[in-house]
Amino acid sequence: MEKLIEFLNYNIKLGDAVHITVKAILIVLLVFIITAFILRLIKKVVTRKLPKEDKLKFTSVFTFSRYFVYLVVLLITMQNMGVELTAILTASAAFLIGVGLAMQTLFQDILSGIFILIDQSVHAGDIIEIDGKVGRVVEIKLRATRAVTIDNKVLVIPNHKYLTSILYNWTENGTATRENINVGVAYGSDVELVKKLLIEAAKNHPSVLKKPEPLVLFTNFGDSSLDFRLIFTLNNSFKAMIPKSDLRFKVNQLFKENNITIPYPQRDVHLYNK
Repeated sequence: MEKLIEFLNYNIKLGDAVHITVKAILIVLLVFIITAFILRLIKKVVTRKLPKEDKLKFTSVFTFSRYFVYLVVLLITMQNMGVELTAILTASAAFLIGVGLAMQTLFQDILSGIFILIDQSVHAGDIIEIDGKVGRVVEIKLRATRAVTIDNKVLVIPNHKYLTSILYNWTENGTATRENINVGVAYGSDVELVKKLLIEAAKNHPSVLKKPEPLVLFTNFGDSSLDFRLIFTLNNSFKAMIPKSDLRFKVNQLFKENNITIPYPQRDVHLYNK
């Protein structure tokens, strides 16, 4: 028994100012185990009736908060056992400052991730565009968001990008989005016929929704063409390039069948002989 007590009271020196016993280390470990059990119980109780999506969000925030709780519990436990924390913090101040500066971006990512989860500006399944890149969100974590592009490449977006870049959420208002293609026809073309053919091409495409109906805008008198925009609605904007390509093929076919010319840029050059 005396040897056990002697072992528990054995002093471990961490520098000249910091001393800690084996008993203190065991108490800290015991407190950590109890804290982990309580946190697991809280998580189970809170997430029991949450929807799956909200449960994932809570888990991400909880994971980050858990480390903060462990740190607070550690400091309180050591302080109550008589460990001089001032000496430890003073000795490690320079190290902590260096680590803090080195991990500044990581902290920004984590805080941004918490804001995203709380604000719910982005959800799994959303189609987003950031810095010119488009992808479907598959996972939102505290440090980064993972999205898959249309060519099946994984896009890893550091969460602080949401604070420093403009984010377009294509599907926040629903999966249906308005898309468009532009086309120019030669001057002198029958503009009403052009409008009719563009509407016909859109209505006959299986991916274009019937409501709202396709719309044609006469956008400009261009340098070499009369410019039109065909606007239509899709239910899967992530793969919009495919129906857009189909519509261009169809419009080109209909224009040829109806003798409507798609002009190429032309310039008149005048030569003067002095």
